Amino acid sequence: MHTDSASITRLAAQQEITEVLYRYCRGLDRMDRALADTVWHPDGTADYGPDYRGPAAGFLDFVWPYHAQLAGHSHLVSNALIDVDDAAGTAASETYVSVWLRTRPADGLVTDLFHRGRYVDRWSRRAGVWAIDHRAYVGDLYREVTLSAEATAPPSGRRDDTDPSYEVFR
Repeated sequence: MHTDSASITRLAAQQEITEVLYRYCRGLDRMDRALADTVWHPDGTADYGPDYRGPAAGFLDFVWPYHAQLAGHSHLVSNALIDVDDAAGTAASETYVSVWLRTRPADGLVTDLFHRGRYVDRWSRRAGVWAIDHRAYVGDLYREVTLSAEATAPPSGRRDDTDPSYEVFR
C-alpha cells in the first residue's frame, strides 16, 4: 500500500488538532489554566450562546470560577470530523462533547448536570501550531439530576497537578 505525502500531512494535522481538543478537556477537568490557554490562538474567539460571546481568554475567565465551585466535572469529546486545507493552513471541525458537572453537597444533596453538544471550530496553523480561531458551542441535550450526597462515591481524581496523570506526564 502506498500513501502519498499529502495524505500523511493531512493525517498528521488531524491528529494534532485532535490532541488540542483533548487538551481542552484536560485543561478544564484538571483546572490547569495554562494548558487551557493553549487551545485557542491569542486572538481566538468563543461563542457559547447567550451566556458568553467574545475573546476565548475571556471565556476561560468566565467559566473558570464556575468550574472551581463545583465538586467535579468531566468533559469527553468524540466523533471528531476534521477537514484540513493544508495549503491554506486552515481546518474546520465538528466534535461531539459530553459534559458531566457535579455540584458540591448542600443540604445532603448534590446535583449532576449533563450537557451534550458539539464544538464547531475553525482552526489555523500559525508558526507550525494548530489552535482554534473560533469556537461555536451547539447545545443538543441537557439533563439535571439531584441525588443524595451519601449515594455518591468520593472522586479519586484531583483537579490540579496532584492528579495521578501528572506524574506519568512529567
